[in-house]
Amino acid sequence: FCGSASFVESGVTRSLLASLLLGLLSASASAGPTPFTPADADRAAAEAIKEWGVPGAVLVVVRDGKTIVAKGYGVRKHGIPDAVDSDTLFPLASGTKAFTSAVLASLVDDGKLGWDDPVRKHLPTFRLSDPRADALVTVRDLVTHRTGVARHDLLLFHAPWDRAELIRRIGKLPLAGEFRGSYWYNSLLFAAAGQVAANRGDAGWEELVRDRLVTPLGMTGVAITPEEQRAAKNRATGHTRGADGTPTPVAWYTEHEPNPSNSICATANDLPAWLNFQLADGTHAGKRLVSAANLRETKTPQTPMRIDDGLRDAYPDTVQASYAMGWVVYDHRGRHVVGHGGAIDGFRGQFTLLPKDKVGIAVLTNLAGTRMTNALTNTLIDRLCGLEPKDWNPYFRKLDDTDLAAKKAATEKRDRDRKPDVKPSVSVDAFAGEYAHPAYGTAKVKVADGKLVWEWSSFRLPLEHWEADAFRIRDGLLAGEFVTFETADGAVSALTAISVRFAKSK
Repeated sequence: FCGSASFVESGVTRSLLASLLLGLLSASASAGPTPFTPADADRAAAEAIKEWGVPGAVLVVVRDGKTIVAKGYGVRKHGIPDAVDSDTLFPLASGTKAFTSAVLASLVDDGKLGWDDPVRKHLPTFRLSDPRADALVTVRDLVTHRTGVARHDLLLFHAPWDRAELIRRIGKLPLAGEFRGSYWYNSLLFAAAGQVAANRGDAGWEELVRDRLVTPLGMTGVAITPEEQRAAKNRATGHTRGADGTPTPVAWYTEHEPNPSNSICATANDLPAWLNFQLADGTHAGKRLVSAANLRETKTPQTPMRIDDGLRDAYPDTVQASYAMGWVVYDHRGRHVVGHGGAIDGFRGQFTLLPKDKVGIAVLTNLAGTRMTNALTNTLIDRLCGLEPKDWNPYFRKLDDTDLAAKKAATEKRDRDRKPDVKPSVSVDAFAGEYAHPAYGTAKVKVADGKLVWEWSSFRLPLEHWEADAFRIRDGLLAGEFVTFETADGAVSALTAISVRFAKSK
């Protein structure tokens, strides 16, 4: 329009244009949210479940403080007809992190800590290996993934040590990136943040979550401790995809103590209150649980996330993405979105808030590695916000197919290049012994019936010879990983496993 002289010079035309624009604005203002019913939610969920072959799922959608849908679909375990219902327990996995940050926000409200307090003011045993980072690290740094410490998930998952020992081990990890100058997702530091909360709240992390959030919100189906989870009769079973694509049940992930990064489990009936609490800036049923300012801080961008290929695939319409505190802040087709995924053995979930639209969505599935959660979430955002429809299932399925093809090609190349006739450079017995790493501790290699067995953390994994001094883990959670030994002059000096180098003890 600005390039047309007639529109600029004609007062009549300007008047007509102004009237037209005013009419459009009035129509837009008078139009309410796009109609969306429980039947719409059912159709979207059914399409996604059929497309992705997910055994079961939970879908929760709230808008303007009201629950549109909170129910289960499909079955709790593949091949068994027990249905997922609104009381079926699912892990929230990393959806737990937002509970931890909300508890911290409540403690900031109470004046018991500050976001920018030094960590050691509240957790004296905490250390980082880099002296500068160690001197400066704050509570805010723990929950914004900007310490420079890389993931190291296996120090947390299936680990036999307690939270105090985990925190000690964090201090032995080298920084992978610049302190406060890089983004490194890290669940270990959320565990430390939970301990900060426990120390300042004078109660266990799980007690703080229950007393300050779960109970006031009326989330009666929540299970936090291992004992509560084991006692649940109506509990979903997690699955992975077998070689033929069929969902294969896996054991429920159980920890010996609750963890502030991943331990909360909940039902469809629990989640509307949680989503609405977030959308209502910290209030529930007319009562304020957390101040608007401090809860909003947990959803305020803190650490920029580089939009690389992986992030661009997950958020194809975003122009920016940042980590807040237990939430990712991004945009979807012009809409402000706050969300977070979660994954744990056999399960995957997605939690999404659209603060300006007063919309909240939770999708939980009992199948690991599926992008169904992303596809259904985007479909619902578009539908609820009146955006142009897009079929997200084939978009994310193509990403999955591409990933699988790439992995298959890499595996085939590895297998073609294998030289199984190249024997180990030393005898099997020479590999036996103890191997140490400052943070990961001691790994042991033993010989049983002429075969090597690798032991570390809670894992005891048989090895099969691959080629030269490389051995493959045969089965278990780490099946397909390699243990590779370093030798020189007939002596073994180190091994590398799970991307960690362990030096052989003298």
